[in-house]
Amino acid sequence: MIKKNISVSKTARYYLSREITENIKSVWFVLHGYGQLAEEFIRNFETISNENTLIIAPEALNRFYWKGFGGRIGATWMTKEDRLNEIKDYINFLNKIHSEVISQLKIKDVKISLLGFSQGAATACRWVVDSGIKFDQLILWGGTIPPDLNNKELEKILEDSNLKIVVGDKDEFIDENLIEREINHLNENNLFYQLIRFDGKHEIKPEILRQFE
Repeated sequence: MIKKNISVSKTARYYLSREITENIKSVWFVLHGYGQLAEEFIRNFETISNENTLIIAPEALNRFYWKGFGGRIGATWMTKEDRLNEIKDYINFLNKIHSEVISQLKIKDVKISLLGFSQGAATACRWVVDSGIKFDQLILWGGTIPPDLNNKELEKILEDSNLKIVVGDKDEFIDENLIEREINHLNENNLFYQLIRFDGKHEIKPEILRQFE
């Protein structure tokens, strides 16, 4: 048996919080977690959306039914199956969104933030490293840096970005041991960061989000 790969054209989607106008001074790329959809996820950011701030929520390329063959639908950025090609595909997808949106902005020195939630945190990290795109702040919310990432490349990129780690103290997917391992990993690799803890679960909290405007 011989395995072959072939590239095909695929229609993907993303959501904007508002029309792109000449007033946009701040842009947020927000990457959802496992099993979420972008249309639902972007609603978490209404608290920071205004005439000067544009929120962009790409949707992962792989969709599935949560249970059986119907009902609720979710999306995932990748699985362990053929993972390197899935990573390459979503990096290309995110690069195209970035290029399409940024090219329409009238103000060229806009503040650009990247937030990855849960599974989207690993996606955000890989995008930053593989694309070389500059972000003013990288926010990993309820997620961690993937262990297979090139730390030297990440360190170089984060010299010009602010890294923020945000975790709820009742997060059902991240325990204290995992947080401790992540902090040790960051310190050992000279990655500067700010750790923000809040009273909550695996969720986006508007009052915390407003700290990063």
